[in-house]
Amino acid sequence: MELTDPGALRALAHPVRIRLLGLLRRDGPLSASEAGRRIGESSGSASYHLRQLARFGLVEEAGGGRGRERPWRATSLYTAWPNVSTTPELADASRLLERFVLERYVERLQHWFARRATESLEWQEAAAYGDSLLYLTADELAELRDALAELAEQYLERTARPGLRPPGARAVALLQIAFPDEEL
Repeated sequence: MELTDPGALRALAHPVRIRLLGLLRRDGPLSASEAGRRIGESSGSASYHLRQLARFGLVEEAGGGRGRERPWRATSLYTAWPNVSTTPELADASRLLERFVLERYVERLQHWFARRATESLEWQEAAAYGDSLLYLTADELAELRDALAELAEQYLERTARPGLRPPGARAVALLQIAFPDEEL
């Protein structure tokens, strides 16, 4: 789903909402009570934030249940927004969400570093952290971005269909960050 409404971008830049959306994408339909319990929020708080996400089409009721026991589901596996904004309002909202998402990535990476030693050797060795300085044209950078997305695509269906996950599979965050670097 590509968000172009500045209000939707601002709505998503909220810690409870982004966690709820991620949870629904990862674990499928959940009631507000169950989702709230899993992220440490009350059912009332989870219900409120799910309704806010629904206002912008990010989640919807999955059908069945009653009251706070009605299940909700994410409407898409991924959220994107334009790299180039067409209005100042969209540019401001995009920057707000980008900063928020970046802070979440950093928190998650710091959490990994803190618990890495408690993981099995297999997972410690399989994890990756590093960078490469490449000299590319804009077209080559776009080709690299697309090639990385194509490599990851073969595993994406497992997010929506847990039955496809092989034994021992775990959720893995694959961050793709590539930009012209002026700081040397």
